[in-house]
Amino acid sequence: MPTRLPALVPELLVESLDASLAFWRDLCGFDIRYSRPEEGFAYLELGTAHVMLEETGRGRNWVTAHLQRPLGRGINFQIAVASVADLVDAFERACWPLFMAPEIRTYRVDGIELGVVQFLVQDPDGYLIRFQEPG
Repeated sequence: MPTRLPALVPELLVESLDASLAFWRDLCGFDIRYSRPEEGFAYLELGTAHVMLEETGRGRNWVTAHLQRPLGRGINFQIAVASVADLVDAFERACWPLFMAPEIRTYRVDGIELGVVQFLVQDPDGYLIRFQEPG
């Protein structure tokens, strides 16, 4: 029996599934849960973070307007991880630029200040990803 999926799983249109997998899987550490290569589609997961990637021009794309780079303007995807240091090292080894260097930040949640360590990076299509670990 399949395991239960999260209630919200973003599906990102990407220019090249191979380039996106090199980022999401190889650099960020996501696993491919399942894929449909003939459609340019992959479902990825990292812990409880799930995302779908779909290559434009293959399969059935739902495009509401002309796609302009960087894609996903006005949104960032926050992904909780155990350690941002390992990810930062992976991006540095790959010479992949960070959008924002790691920082320590506190956010008020229900009247309590919670600390995090976070950084931001853009995927090959410009989607902004914020990796965050409890601080």
